[in-house]
Amino acid sequence: MSTSASAPAQKKVGKAVLDALARGAPNVDLALLPNLTDLSAETLTENVIKINSLCEDQRLKFVMEKAVTHLHAFAKEVGLTTEEWMKAIQFLTATGQICTDIRQEFILLSDILGLSALVDTLNHPVPVGSNATEATVLGPFFTEDSHDIPNGESIASEGKGEYMFVQGRVLDLEGKGVAGCTIETWETDEDGLYDTQYEGRSAPDCRGRITTDKDGKYCYRAVLPVAYPIPNDAHLHMQFAAKGFEPLTTALYFTGDVYLKSDAVFGVKSSLVVDVKEITDEASAKALGFPHAPYYLLDRDFVLITVEQAEVEKKKSLANYYASLQAK
Repeated sequence: MSTSASAPAQKKVGKAVLDALARGAPNVDLALLPNLTDLSAETLTENVIKINSLCEDQRLKFVMEKAVTHLHAFAKEVGLTTEEWMKAIQFLTATGQICTDIRQEFILLSDILGLSALVDTLNHPVPVGSNATEATVLGPFFTEDSHDIPNGESIASEGKGEYMFVQGRVLDLEGKGVAGCTIETWETDEDGLYDTQYEGRSAPDCRGRITTDKDGKYCYRAVLPVAYPIPNDAHLHMQFAAKGFEPLTTALYFTGDVYLKSDAVFGVKSSLVVDVKEITDEASAKALGFPHAPYYLLDRDFVLITVEQAEVEKKKSLANYYASLQAK
């Protein structure tokens, strides 16, 4: 009497899968997925894309499809070796290990690859011929814990560098002051280091949050920033947020800096380069709250565009980009 072996019973999913589903993980209908066995270099990319084709978020689906397509094409074009792949994994792992709640090393990686500058350029165009302030990269050293600083007060503790007084107005395109605009500002000390780079940091330093007055005026005491070893030129970060206006992240760069024309994060724009004036008058220094002269004066206005104006410019920028592709 002959017997035939029956098919083995399908194994039940484990506790880890059940727990994930209970936490809200998607319960994918496996019948909708392609057969993922015996894939080759020629068929792998299309099947990775198919796996993500059930994503309900159409924008995310589109972005992931393009990311997979270009990433796989890159590996094929350069003939990426296993050793090179592993070195890249180790590099990204090390980058992540440097990150903390107050330091974002992946932003720095994005910066030095030019990706930050590219994304910024695509997303923050300004009206042609206007005096709207141009945006630039955020950088890796922004934190959420800045203290609110009254106008005229200091963002830096004593001994952090040469004194600098920053003043100006925040305006709209018509030249009217923008009242109640929140300004986040941060910078290096005289050693070219941010507060987040010091061990044992207990409070924010060389950074602060200021609000413009009824006329859009702002002012604060700071220190003269210096270049730091990426290499990156000296700059003063400033970020603006006001009701009805497009948020602006920008920075001011200083004339004569050794790295001004070779900025490693590709953020310098001519419109953001400024001159500072050295003031040696003792009475003036003390009137502003400095213990003594000299100090440097940075006088700069910033011009914001409205949310509606920004949307118009983004659509124009996108249209121009696609037109340039068709012309090639």
